[in-house]
Amino acid sequence: LKHVTVVKPTGRIDSATAPELEKSLQQLLDAHRNQIVIDLQATDYLGSAGLRVLVAQQKAARKNGGALRLAQPTARVREVFDLAGLTSVFEIYPDTVEAVGSF
Repeated sequence: LKHVTVVKPTGRIDSATAPELEKSLQQLLDAHRNQIVIDLQATDYLGSAGLRVLVAQQKAARKNGGALRLAQPTARVREVFDLAGLTSVFEIYPDTVEAVGSF
């Protein structure tokens, strides 16, 4: 049985909120919940601090045989990944069901 955890950050992921997201993701990884889907549907801003957290946690998850997958990014958030050249680092899905099913 696959254990996939869905995390749904809302609003802004910036220097003020990124540490909270990092802590949540780290707790999941520490509990061996290393198949994680981040549903970005309700995230309207993703700053560089947020990107750093996602990239670092992706590396940590992969080290433990898991992965972070992204679902439903808004056009604005998707553009951040495109501009940062990170679309190859993450698998990005149009909806959460598809992202969960990809594990």
